[in-house]
Amino acid sequence: MMYDDLEEQWEETPADPRDPGDAFIPEDSVYRHDPAGAHRERFAGLPIVEPGDPCADPWQAAWVLWDGASTDGGAGSSLADDLSELIGRVGGQRIQAIVVAGEDASGAPEVLAAHAHRLPRLRSVFLGFVEPEHWEISWIRQGDITPLLEAFPRLERLDVRGSDGLVMRPVRHEHLRVLRFECGGLPAHVVRAVGDSHLPGLAHLELWLGVEQYGGDSTTADLAGILGGAGLPALRRLGLRDSERQDEIASAVAAAPVVARLEALSLGMGVLTDAGAEALLSGQPLSHLQHLDLHHNYLSEETAARVEKALPTVTVDLSHRYTHDEFYVAVSE
Repeated sequence: MMYDDLEEQWEETPADPRDPGDAFIPEDSVYRHDPAGAHRERFAGLPIVEPGDPCADPWQAAWVLWDGASTDGGAGSSLADDLSELIGRVGGQRIQAIVVAGEDASGAPEVLAAHAHRLPRLRSVFLGFVEPEHWEISWIRQGDITPLLEAFPRLERLDVRGSDGLVMRPVRHEHLRVLRFECGGLPAHVVRAVGDSHLPGLAHLELWLGVEQYGGDSTTADLAGILGGAGLPALRRLGLRDSERQDEIASAVAAAPVVARLEALSLGMGVLTDAGAEALLSGQPLSHLQHLDLHHNYLSEETAARVEKALPTVTVDLSHRYTHDEFYVAVSE
């Protein structure tokens, strides 16, 4: 079959119009899917623009820069040169969002940090932005993201996709509002670093915890800092998603101090069974929530009905309820 025929048969799936930094969105709706693969058209509320594309107002764009292997198959990265060229062409004062695409974003934090003095108004960064030909999440390599946070004290949003080689050290950052990790396995040391950080402005925290096979080796003990909430006084949306230990997480969340201040809680995308739901129902009240995301779950019909009945004023997402015996998370490889 010719490619044109395949393209005609492909049913394009648009991305959810909501911003993933404002709401918990099912994993299959975060990206748009079409014959080119899975990708986004917007980031941080801004249209994604390639450096060579026409743009009437550079301030109203999320600029794409490529890292990792070159597109022609050669080795090395031109990220530093491309960033300098972009700054020279549109002006660093007119750049508020950058997305780093490519399968290796490990050097991007240091490159961006080195140019921090030229990017005084940078507010949003996406590391490991998905590319059409190479979108498997386990392929994307990361490095130490701490220099980026240290060099940009007024950064408001950081999204990280992929966790191979990912490092984060505890930081104090006054202005970060959104921190998201998309991966099939988030290392325990990163989870602990988030919990040990002081992030007084953070409103949205989202961790795709994943499976041990892909580096997701955290336990509920590693979540203690996050669930205690001491360093997260402004947190309103907490997502502990995509875990093969979702029942254990639900049990820990049921008694976690941070829950009382939340507006939205996501325990979706993982292996949540009746045991985890029972822990939530028997724990602290959740009726103050606006949204409880439990999509992609393994609840029985009876337990799902009990959850909805117990929380009549809460919008509860119980979609993608599976009944088969083989358990899996929504995103791993």
